[in-house]
Amino acid sequence: MSSDSARFAPADTTDPIGPDEDPATFSDLGLRPELLDAITALGYEEPTPIQRAAIPPLLAGRDLLGQAATGTGKTAAFALPLLHRLPTTRTGEPVALVLVPTRELAVQVSEAIHRYGRDLGARVLPIYGGQPIGRQLRVLDGGVDVVVATPGRALDHIARGTLRLDQLDTVVLDEADEMLDMGFAEDIEAILRDVPEQRQTVLFSATMPDRIDGMARQHLRDPIRIAIGRQPAAGGETPLVRQVAYVVARAHKPAALGRVLDIESPTAAIVFCRSREEVDRLTETMNGRGYRAEALHGGMGQEQRDRVMGRLRTGTADLLVATDVAARGLDVEQLSHVINYDVPSAPESYVHRIGRVGRAGRQGVAITLAEPREHRMLKTIERITGQRISIDRVPTVADLRTRRLEMTRAALHESLLEDDLEPYRVIVETLTDEFDVMEVALAAVRLAHEAIGGPIDEEDIPQVPLRPERPAGGRGRRQGPGRARAAGMTCLFIGVGRRAGIRPQDLVGAITGETRVSGREIGAIEIADRFSLVEVPRSAATEVINRLRQTTIKGRRATVRRDREGGRDLAE
Repeated sequence: MSSDSARFAPADTTDPIGPDEDPATFSDLGLRPELLDAITALGYEEPTPIQRAAIPPLLAGRDLLGQAATGTGKTAAFALPLLHRLPTTRTGEPVALVLVPTRELAVQVSEAIHRYGRDLGARVLPIYGGQPIGRQLRVLDGGVDVVVATPGRALDHIARGTLRLDQLDTVVLDEADEMLDMGFAEDIEAILRDVPEQRQTVLFSATMPDRIDGMARQHLRDPIRIAIGRQPAAGGETPLVRQVAYVVARAHKPAALGRVLDIESPTAAIVFCRSREEVDRLTETMNGRGYRAEALHGGMGQEQRDRVMGRLRTGTADLLVATDVAARGLDVEQLSHVINYDVPSAPESYVHRIGRVGRAGRQGVAITLAEPREHRMLKTIERITGQRISIDRVPTVADLRTRRLEMTRAALHESLLEDDLEPYRVIVETLTDEFDVMEVALAAVRLAHEAIGGPIDEEDIPQVPLRPERPAGGRGRRQGPGRARAAGMTCLFIGVGRRAGIRPQDLVGAITGETRVSGREIGAIEIADRFSLVEVPRSAATEVINRLRQTTIKGRRATVRRDREGGRDLAE
């Protein structure tokens, strides 16, 4: 983290707004009246730090390289300037292209740009895999101003000649690190080779590895560099996000999660899982335990996702179980807890996840359920974030009973202070003719306690210590599709290979760009001269086959089917 911050110290460039002119309001930024009216109607009161830093140079036409954490307001930071720069007379061809890693983010960014630019008559189109291409073709033919696209689908339209880029004034690469992780590097390079040389290029990324810096050096011209992280707590203050880990064996994780939820009593929580299968399984388990849980993953359509988020925001559901990719870009105001059902495999994922709580001065809690062997990853996360993750013991049945009693007392205390209790006086007076008033109170408290808490989970959860992982040298190498297949996976035959210049990232990018499968769900990949074998979740195999048959991979149509031989010799 520190190296990124050092690299992103303000560049020796002339910033359009000096330090003494830091804009305090959106009006100070010099945006068009239509945009000011729109953001006022949306309830925006003042620009966030990244908006204050990015909007002035973008309005001035500068290229920009920005590092921004989740929830900093970067969508408006690039969307408002590109809308401000829309020409009065439009040809129907897009003047701005925004590239994003996932269909979910494409929809969210497109909706945001549409809301900001409504009074300007801005025509915005999201383009992503899994959406009927006929509708995209009709809208493109009718004329658009801004296209928000996943790289694979954008490249497909460029190859068809249905997405023309010669009028582009602005190109935005949003979540650039995620796009590279998903294998879109070559697609992005191909797109950037096809856009006008005289353009404004904007790159935003949550992290800044060397390959992002290399991409910026190649494609951005004398960019303004900004780095906006989450605002640190003032000196002496407690951090807004309390970070804690519980050590628990995998077999006891569902029970431990329920116990932790009962102790914490979150307003709303997101539980992150590694795969969509685990999301579905855990959601069913938690609902069976009496929690109002909803699943969110890439296997769900947009309408289904909207219903889930609506239930969370209205309080109908209080627990969202999600994969990283599906939850990317989500911002739930009432969210109080983020729970890592597993220790994230990358520290950056941990940072992204906990960035969803502790905003706007509100307290937040980040909880991790760590298996005994995962202490090394926890230590790595601590070192990179510079924040301590306290290790607590899993709450016991006695802890839960104590917490339930505290909740009952708090509820009764609030009722005594605020409720009109007079209508119930006759019940108490009648009962005290027969029983002592303390006995009446105890009976009432018991009824209230049972109504609030429900039955106590009596399952014994063993307390286990962290233990070192086995040395890396003791691990076997990862098995390919032609060897031992992972449970729940299907091997697909794709009729393009090394002779077509196919690399693993090309296959990952094609699958994730056209289907609801995320890069983390794709299994082993082996590439031969004339074909490739790829493991995908069995539940998604039909969708992957159908989608890949309708598109191209590096410009080539390919045969796609289940591998009938169940694994073959790739030595050719």
